[in-house]
Amino acid sequence: MRRAAMFCLAGLAAFAVGCGGGDDDGGGDSAGGPSGETLTVWNNESQPDRMTATQAILDDFTQKTGIKTKLVPVPEDQLATLMTNAAAAGELPDVVLATPLDQSQQYALEGIFDADAAQAVVDKLGVDTFSKKALDLVSADGKATGVPSDGWGQLLIYRKDLFEKAGLEAPQSLDDVRAAAEELNGDGMAGITLATKPGDGFTSETFEHVALAQGCQIVDDGGKVTFDSPPCVEALRWYGDIASNYSVSGAQDVESTRGTYFAGKAAMMFWSPFLLDGMAGLRADTKPSCEECKDDPAFLAKNSGLVGPLTGAGGTPSQFGSVSTVNISVDAPTEDAQKLAEFMLSDGYVRWLGLSPQGKYPVRAGDSSDPKKFQTAWAGLESGVDTKAPLTEFYSEDSVASLADGVANFQRWGFAQGQGALMGALRGEQPIASAVADVIGGKDPAEAAKEVQSTVEEIQSGLE
Repeated sequence: MRRAAMFCLAGLAAFAVGCGGGDDDGGGDSAGGPSGETLTVWNNESQPDRMTATQAILDDFTQKTGIKTKLVPVPEDQLATLMTNAAAAGELPDVVLATPLDQSQQYALEGIFDADAAQAVVDKLGVDTFSKKALDLVSADGKATGVPSDGWGQLLIYRKDLFEKAGLEAPQSLDDVRAAAEELNGDGMAGITLATKPGDGFTSETFEHVALAQGCQIVDDGGKVTFDSPPCVEALRWYGDIASNYSVSGAQDVESTRGTYFAGKAAMMFWSPFLLDGMAGLRADTKPSCEECKDDPAFLAKNSGLVGPLTGAGGTPSQFGSVSTVNISVDAPTEDAQKLAEFMLSDGYVRWLGLSPQGKYPVRAGDSSDPKKFQTAWAGLESGVDTKAPLTEFYSEDSVASLADGVANFQRWGFAQGQGALMGALRGEQPIASAVADVIGGKDPAEAAKEVQSTVEEIQSGLE
């Protein structure tokens, strides 16, 4: 056995096949493959239902190829720490599923992920079968740092019924959001529930969505840090004003913002499309609790609108989004790991997307037999956990179609300017989320922007 397991994640071990690679356990009966080794597979989609579904896909892979796997759940917010520890111990996983875009770039730069191996998989499957946007975002120096698998675009979710009652049109700009938040705030209803927790990735993602609309870029085309620019200062000012005056007080995060909206206590929120099944009453663990939801669990879904790109002072509609990747580590038995990556993007692809189709839009449209094969299959997938149903049963066809538009057109800081590794490094530091919290606490936005500028410049210099 090439490596032993380094750790087990408490509370999640029941859903993993084990905590590391080995030839004496895992799926299948044959050692199989060129190496005869078991592939250690980390999965960032560590929820119990998704782990179970992923294991079924891996079991089929083993049956087809004879290559055994060992599946380990890795919560996304723990990936950086666990990867650092694994690299230091010389016990890297072989394959990592659902890696966030910025960390795919970061770990390729650090010599943890094998870009050559990933690019070879993309080439074999067909470059033209992948979204150009997705490939551009995951690539560095002309190579894919990971095999792009799926993506999502950030949404402004708003109460259509409350907007209609107040005579408000669907929000299309940051000015619209502010006006609606002011109009609908009060009487036990927050105008918007906004992420504000310092040092939190969800706060950073939400702010980036707003900042992109304001025309704020963290670096310019030459890679120079520009966070002290007027558009970024204005984005901090806008965010601080809305959070202070029309949102829920206290440090709000991914759970509390969803909880407030699901309780019917907020007119708007920014969130990823991953919550659409829960908002439709299809998940027992995140069911809406609003008064109207007692009679109709799907009340919020039926009475919520979805807005992707927003316009701000920048003048161009913009939307934050993310692409996930399948990554191969530099220590993996390359041929075996590539076979798994190929399987996840072909025979196992539709089932992988089906883990949470509302937040996993295919960035590989089809194959040589049918250029739209996977997009067509995605459209027929059912969302939910405890109850399954197509999204179109609760949301308009235009809203569901907008999920695809978001993946095709969203933007991200730094990647177009060749600063993907910097974005990955910032994920661990989270200086922007902390600046947001400072502004909400009363700090001058220009001063907060200068502090972020200095921090980002220092991190960037450390990567050179």
